[in-house]
Amino acid sequence: PLQSYCEASASISEAWLEGGISPCFYFTLVPTVLLTLSFFFGTFHCVCYRRYGTEMEPKFVPRSRLYGLQLAVSLLLLLQFLGGLVWRAAGGGELPGYVVLYGLLSMLGWAWAVALLRLERRRVLVRDRTRGHSTVLLLFWAVAFSAENLAFVSWASPYWWWGLENTQQQVEFSLWLMRYVGTGTLFFLGLKAPGLPRRPYMLLINEDERDVEGGTAGALLHASSTWHDFGQKVRLLVPYMWPRGSMLLQGLVLLCLCLLGLERVINVFVPIYYKNIVNELTDGSSWKTLATTVCVYVLLKFLQGGGAGASGFVSNLRSFLWIRVQQYTNRVVQVRLFSHLHSLSLRWHLGRRTGDVLRSIDRGTSSINSLLSYIVFSIFPTIADIVISIIYFITYFNAWFGLIVFVCMFLYLTLTIIITEWRTKYRRDMNTQDNNAKSKAVDSLLNFETVKYYNAENYEVNRFEDAILKYQISEWKTQASLAFLNQTQNLIIGSGLLAGSLLCAYFVQEGKFKVGDFVLFGTYIIQLYTPLNWFGTYYRMIQSSFIDMESMFKLFTEEEEVKDAVNAGNLLYKLGKVEFENVGQSGCGKSTILRLLFRFYDVQGGCIRIDGQDISKVKQVSLRAHIGVVPQDTVLFNDNIRNNIRYGRISASDHEVEEAAIAADIHEKIQTFPEGFDTQVGERGLKLSGGEKQRVAIARTILKAPQIILLDEATSALDTQTERNIQASLTKVCSNRTTIVVAHRLSTIIGANQILVLSDGQIAERGRHDELLAKEGLYCDMWMKQQQAQDSDSASDTEPPSVTAGHRSH
Repeated sequence: PLQSYCEASASISEAWLEGGISPCFYFTLVPTVLLTLSFFFGTFHCVCYRRYGTEMEPKFVPRSRLYGLQLAVSLLLLLQFLGGLVWRAAGGGELPGYVVLYGLLSMLGWAWAVALLRLERRRVLVRDRTRGHSTVLLLFWAVAFSAENLAFVSWASPYWWWGLENTQQQVEFSLWLMRYVGTGTLFFLGLKAPGLPRRPYMLLINEDERDVEGGTAGALLHASSTWHDFGQKVRLLVPYMWPRGSMLLQGLVLLCLCLLGLERVINVFVPIYYKNIVNELTDGSSWKTLATTVCVYVLLKFLQGGGAGASGFVSNLRSFLWIRVQQYTNRVVQVRLFSHLHSLSLRWHLGRRTGDVLRSIDRGTSSINSLLSYIVFSIFPTIADIVISIIYFITYFNAWFGLIVFVCMFLYLTLTIIITEWRTKYRRDMNTQDNNAKSKAVDSLLNFETVKYYNAENYEVNRFEDAILKYQISEWKTQASLAFLNQTQNLIIGSGLLAGSLLCAYFVQEGKFKVGDFVLFGTYIIQLYTPLNWFGTYYRMIQSSFIDMESMFKLFTEEEEVKDAVNAGNLLYKLGKVEFENVGQSGCGKSTILRLLFRFYDVQGGCIRIDGQDISKVKQVSLRAHIGVVPQDTVLFNDNIRNNIRYGRISASDHEVEEAAIAADIHEKIQTFPEGFDTQVGERGLKLSGGEKQRVAIARTILKAPQIILLDEATSALDTQTERNIQASLTKVCSNRTTIVVAHRLSTIIGANQILVLSDGQIAERGRHDELLAKEGLYCDMWMKQQQAQDSDSASDTEPPSVTAGHRSH
């Protein structure tokens, strides 16, 4: 029968009872909080879904057994509360009022949660771009699971079921175990949201109606959450977390973790010794005792730091030791990414924007260092401090103080995560606008001459200013939302500090606590709130790091288009016989032929052979070692002329470099420069003329001394006299080598063994020079025009048919 609200030995105002939380207090607080979450917030949520939502089409609702499990577990928990209440009522013993209240309120709360679960399965907010369950449901499951974990605090209390001494305790333990497993299952399943579409509903509708492009769809999906593809990001981070191959660095990592644990211990003892000093001063302790306590306190403060962001000895030592580990991570990330970029295909590099790539590398590299530092040395220690403080306040003070700390921490962390996730889109848009502004600046500066040609300085400046204005709009939104987050955090921290301080002051006035206890509480809570106040910053930094890493991770996920075949061998060079077999239309352009031979692309049909070996079956390094290229558009490194020529063979001596320059007919020109071979060529070789750059490229190829030479308009940028001077050198270099020449200037290929005339992607004519003139076809027409023209490279409205010549000298 119902006799009283609490048991005879307990009171609702008494939160802590004989080594544990009072059951009357606990089973009153928990259902009240849960019902408040589900009913009040859930009602508002339901109204929004009903008024602003729409019914989902059945084809977009995924079929999921895990959703069925969610629903079944929720209903099982609902029946569990009903069964527990009926069992207590039928037992014939005392039935306190809080048991009835707990059962009824819990059933109402869970019934409302089931209704919300079914509502989110059927309806959706049309403007909602996120996926997953609502904050109300996730918060409800999280609080329910956390509440069941609080039962462990009362492990030593005789009023709970841990003893399993009688049937009542055994049944209550079974019911708790069912609640613990059930709420934990719902919480972790809720993070996955198996019964809801994996992509934003409006995106699914638009894709179904073919109203958006795939790229836009992917962008909207990717913007759904910072934690999208979290597992993949972590897997990419794992190789950088542990310095493999270096025992010294591994030892430094372990030592830093030990120092991190030492800091947690020091943080506990600093306020305790401060409390002891106050108590010893008020109690009239001896000078020796007081002096010892003060010395220990000062030593601990020296190790801990002065507060307000000032680092102590342990923290500074840890930061110093971590420098080498951080440098290792920074080096490995940059080197691996740089190597990966060089392994990508020419097609990708032709389509990329240099400014975006460089910004992504810079931000991505620094973000990995920040991420590891914040997670290991900020987030984990702060969470550990929170857990330690809750346990300490419950044990040393009473459950009310632990509850105040727990509620404040829970609200602080929850609201920080929710608001930070909300403002993610502003941060991402700001990065996009920043990239856009920097890309415009880089493109404009790289094309400095073109800007000057067309007097477009004002146009470029206005474009850059517009990009900056767009960036600043996104920046303002980012900063404004940050200010709102900080004010919310300050409100929670201030409220918790006020409540705890008033309660502690009350107990001191009542004589239950000493003055030192009030000092202990104030010191400990402020010490705890200092890193907690930075927790929002840490979380934002981690989130920002993930955002900054997105572009870099995208670079890592770019696939290599041209790969070596499994068990590919080296090219065995014999005679240098090159064969193109059934290479289709895509391989009939003059420059494409050279790129296919160099394996910048792989053929989609047919094959290319060198001495009977399919080049797609040999290693790219060995293939390219036998081939030298003089491209039509030569781009030089921003270095001196000597090193640019030496790029043909890195191990070449200065004497060999100069011989190659002589063979390329550029040595005398270089000698006229004030600094000779040490002359800087400028970015992309802009300080040299087109003819000088092309002769440097020819000198490179001469220095490489390959068995197969590809000349792509190799003398197009040279005047007639210089061409005649260098032609003899090219003839000498190409002696006893297979040479493929692409040229519009026919005088350069008169001596070729075979000439192919390409027109509209097809081989129009083939033969030697005399044979083609006798045919009086396309080649003959081009020859006659060039003989009559004063300038062999005079402009025309349409590009004339090109010529590819194959040459083999003996």
